[in-house]
Amino acid sequence: MAEKLEPAKVLYCGVCSLPAEYCEFGPDFERCKPWLVENAPDLYPDLLKANEKAADNVSDKLQSVGISSGGADGAPSSAHTGGTSKKEEVKRLPGGKVKKKERQEVIIEKVVRNKRKCITIVKGLELFGIKLSDASKKLGKKFATGASVVKGPTEKEQIDVQGDIIYDIVEFITDTWPDVPERSIYFIEDGKKVQAA
Repeated sequence: MAEKLEPAKVLYCGVCSLPAEYCEFGPDFERCKPWLVENAPDLYPDLLKANEKAADNVSDKLQSVGISSGGADGAPSSAHTGGTSKKEEVKRLPGGKVKKKERQEVIIEKVVRNKRKCITIVKGLELFGIKLSDASKKLGKKFATGASVVKGPTEKEQIDVQGDIIYDIVEFITDTWPDVPERSIYFIEDGKKVQAA
């Protein structure tokens, strides 16, 4: 009888999530290097040597300038770090593409059907922490019309309100939800985005 083989243990990179030996072929090898030096030094011995040389160069420069590596308690002093805080985290999608942070803005658009019926579409209220089902009820009650939450063409939820209320709705939104500033409300007019204010 053939002997049973043990499954291979694979170390996956904590940065790009590829197997560690494939990081150099990944989307951003430079970001993976510190993780690899710390967690998989045997896979990339050249990185370990380069990291030690860079650390030596930095300490030599600091000593030549006369800057100590820390304050009185051994912690790095904020005067020498430039006062910069944590670098802003950038969300990466598979393939190394950067996910853009969605801008907080409310977009209002009027769509005409059958040459006389209008629907006012409101998008983006959820970005301000507003529950769309509650918002649609309030809009329907205020304007005495039908309002519902539907999925738009981009699979994002939006509120469809029956009737042409495009100019009355801005004041209602800013009064009902003070978290939504008027400068972040836009109209779509002739295919162009125009600020409501």
